Amino acid sequence: MHLGHTVLLNKLRVFQDMGHTIVFIIGDFTARIGDPSGRSETRPIMSEEAILANAKTYQEQVYKILDEKKMEVVFNSSWLYPLGIEGLLKLASKYTVARMLERDDFEKRFKSATPISIIEFLYPLLQGYDSVAVRSDVELGGNDQKFNLLVGREMQKDAGQEPQVVITMPLLEGTDGVRKMSKSYGNYIALNDTPQDIFGKLMSVPDDIMYKYYELLTDADLKSVKAMHPREAKADLAEKLTARYHGLAAAKNARAGFDRIFSKKDTPEDIEHYACPHKTIKLTDLLLAAGLVSSKNEARRLIEQGGIKIDGEKVPSEKEIIIENECIIQAGKRKFKKVIPIK
Repeated sequence: MHLGHTVLLNKLRVFQDMGHTIVFIIGDFTARIGDPSGRSETRPIMSEEAILANAKTYQEQVYKILDEKKMEVVFNSSWLYPLGIEGLLKLASKYTVARMLERDDFEKRFKSATPISIIEFLYPLLQGYDSVAVRSDVELGGNDQKFNLLVGREMQKDAGQEPQVVITMPLLEGTDGVRKMSKSYGNYIALNDTPQDIFGKLMSVPDDIMYKYYELLTDADLKSVKAMHPREAKADLAEKLTARYHGLAAAKNARAGFDRIFSKKDTPEDIEHYACPHKTIKLTDLLLAAGLVSSKNEARRLIEQGGIKIDGEKVPSEKEIIIENECIIQAGKRKFKKVIPIK
């Protein structure tokens, strides 16, 4: 999970604090389809193993925000599997293709002749049936979920239930400040990132987006925040959110480490070592072997962007590196590794 997911979780916590019980639905059945909201192409179908692994991780992480004693965790496979083909056909009879194409993302894909699978049309119906199964009275979702949430109201009416109230929340932009935070876009801040990474990534968020982070992720007074210098406000935001997921001590250490590296142009005190067995090695191979990048393509991109430094000096090309003495390699803004030659 990433900070974008926590916008809704924070609002759910408010409901809990006001005495309500949260029904947290893990969509282990619907995950096989993948929510098409906001998508320009069909999602690949997930495997059973990946879905269960994600479900376990989600449960562990939501308890960092929600009160476990005031919530029910349910899996929608428990009512969607028993639905069967007959029940599925009944659901499918409730909506027309024309009604589905009123959805903005489906409409755009249809007009651009981008394929839409029949299974994607089923997703809003299955999610809507979730509301029937749990007898939801309030459902929360991102503002890209409005269509799906309203389908839930109509499903409940058809089942003789009181239609749920729908509450939508704004989507949180990622660290690029442009697109919504998403693992697919690589602009996300994960809850299980290290304190240093959470703090550093938050410090890279554009100033104008920072205030939206304050509004959606904290209960801070925005007037007081806007009265601060933007850099100080951003550092306070980074410390608050890092402390929420890793504790205050870890957050303060991350802030001190960030200030030491970027304000004083220093390197971390606890820098990791990489013992290099080669006397000469291509820079892309060294970056990959040292764990500073996840692929050679990432290494080449960083080199082209001037994001690789050896002992503080930018390295402009994929040249061969001679490893004679210890050196410190920096990849991007936050990754350091001390390279030690094996003699």
